[in-house]
Amino acid sequence: MKRRTVLQSLAMVAVFPLIPACSRTQIIGEASSQILPLNKSHKEWRELVSHRAYEILFEEATERPESSNLVYEDREGTFICAACYLPLFESAHKYESWTGWPSFTQPIAGHIATKIDFKMIWPRTEYHCARCGGHQGHVFKDGPPPRGERWCNNGIALKFVPKDEQLPALRS
Repeated sequence: MKRRTVLQSLAMVAVFPLIPACSRTQIIGEASSQILPLNKSHKEWRELVSHRAYEILFEEATERPESSNLVYEDREGTFICAACYLPLFESAHKYESWTGWPSFTQPIAGHIATKIDFKMIWPRTEYHCARCGGHQGHVFKDGPPPRGERWCNNGIALKFVPKDEQLPALRS
């Protein structure tokens, strides 16, 4: 790698956090009803979800590719947050991205919040459940038309509810 490229990359990493829009959380789309944040302590979340789900949802870890059965889920239904049960994605928007993680073309409006993530040095758009703040994954601009978005989700951060089953009540 050229020294100039490295210096340019370091300069971008130094400048991006100074831009106010990069650190601000943004709700995607308008919700049909207002989503009220669910503020539980880390101790409370640890008691409600598995150890691995806690790491992914509240410590922003990432699962190994192909480690979730939800990659292959193709029934009609709804994908909900594994922590608070807020519906996040409809199965009609799921597609095979060949990345090893469940991928969607769009979330349910108003149920996802995004922010810029610099953990891999280059900025990425990270998204979370708008209700509990649980980390779900990242959105990329390499998805199928018409939106061109790939909402790449950790499978353990989701639960699938088939169309013929009732959605569970939101956790309070």
